[in-house]
Amino acid sequence: MKEPSLRTLHPCPAREDLLFPAQPHGQSPDLSRQPEESDAGEAQQTAANQQYLRMTQTPVPQLILRLCIPTTISMLVTNLYNMVDTAFVGTLSNSASGAVGIVFGFMSILQAVGFLFGQGAGSIVSRKLGARDREGASTVASTGFFLALGSGAVISVLGLLLLRPLVMLLGSTETIAPYAVAYIRFILLAAPLMVPSLLLNNLLRYEGKAALGMIGLLTGAVLNIFGDALFIFGFQMGVAGAGLATALSQTVSFFILLSMFLRGKTQSKLSVHRFSWSWSRIADISETGLPSLLRQGLSSVSTVLLNSLAGNFYGDAAVAAMSIVSRIIMFVFSAIVGIGQGFQPVSAFNYGAGNFRRVRQGYRFTLLLSQAVLTVLTVFLLLFSGSCIQLFRDDPEVIAIGTRSLRLQGIALLFLPLSMVTEMLLQSTGQKLPASLLSALRSGLFFIPALLLLNHFRGLAGIQEAQPLAFVLSCFTACFFALGFFRKLPKEDRIQQTIS
Repeated sequence: MKEPSLRTLHPCPAREDLLFPAQPHGQSPDLSRQPEESDAGEAQQTAANQQYLRMTQTPVPQLILRLCIPTTISMLVTNLYNMVDTAFVGTLSNSASGAVGIVFGFMSILQAVGFLFGQGAGSIVSRKLGARDREGASTVASTGFFLALGSGAVISVLGLLLLRPLVMLLGSTETIAPYAVAYIRFILLAAPLMVPSLLLNNLLRYEGKAALGMIGLLTGAVLNIFGDALFIFGFQMGVAGAGLATALSQTVSFFILLSMFLRGKTQSKLSVHRFSWSWSRIADISETGLPSLLRQGLSSVSTVLLNSLAGNFYGDAAVAAMSIVSRIIMFVFSAIVGIGQGFQPVSAFNYGAGNFRRVRQGYRFTLLLSQAVLTVLTVFLLLFSGSCIQLFRDDPEVIAIGTRSLRLQGIALLFLPLSMVTEMLLQSTGQKLPASLLSALRSGLFFIPALLLLNHFRGLAGIQEAQPLAFVLSCFTACFFALGFFRKLPKEDRIQQTIS
């Protein structure tokens, strides 16, 4: 007697509308296409099963390393071309160098919106894939994509209409403003693609396909670096050339990332027809991504406040110095963010699959790895802080202000892994309120009061000390959130064993 096949034991539910699409009146379905469509469906199902097994059975350290290498490279290279912008523009003047810091604050706003939808949709998509709900994952991905696209367009139009007031609001001085306007105009033109580009990269990462996202980001980064040299010096465009290079490279990056979804490289699919107007769906995406919005948004507000205090009281040299320090610290910290981003899909997918043991293992491994890497990088910063500043602006006043600030922030970086990994854990597992609160505390609610108070009592030295103090305070706060989460996390796994 013939043994039943796996498909007989676990039949996949048929979708009549997929096998026999609606035909014009009077025509019968094209039955000759059924075998090809069936083969395509089986291939997609096989790929989904393989990805499920990979995410739930590969040893956790090996899986996180496999995922964090491309995300770390992407983060480092992305921040590298930001630093190249700073270095190239820094050859022009202190005011031009300060303009980079002003525009950096605005780009943090774009990142905040992109991460709101990208992290929000990505976390939900990963958990749905872990629960084997591919159709639900595609609905969430499509909804997040078009929300990001529309938001970028709105920001672009409003920013271009209010260009001069915008740069002044961002903390520009009268001497910095002309450079900032020339730079930010191109960023605003590219905003409708920059925001959804961030979402697409996050979706790829949460699906466990970070290497595909790396291709798009690396291509954009390399184009930006060469574009800076070409437009700033070759075409003598000055700071406007840096803006044009960024806009063009981000546009190319967007289309590369989008092609991954259009060419069927992902489990989730993007389609206008899958966009959901359901308020509960949009709210779920927004609430899950809120920690990222708070993190980036408060970071932007903090940058604007920092630029305003430094510029109004201490001049363009102080703005340039703090801008350079921010870029260097962001570059170092991006390595740790990349490691954390390798952990997030592992955490979200296994949490959705009910494999809580792997969530615990992933958190411990990521925390230890982040701390070890950051310790090495911090030692380098302490030894070569003055030389690092001089690479971007060879001005004695800028170097003096920047060196002390860089050393203080370098030491304080050692306190960041605990708060960062805990925040990523809470967000990836859908713990919306605690993730949002911890993100807000780390990104602004500690820093902004510290900045105002220390500036009042200690002047420029206080401005340099505010960020390190905020880093230390957020570390101790994260301990309580981490203990609370693991105390409530079920001890026993609830893994879905059936592979359909």
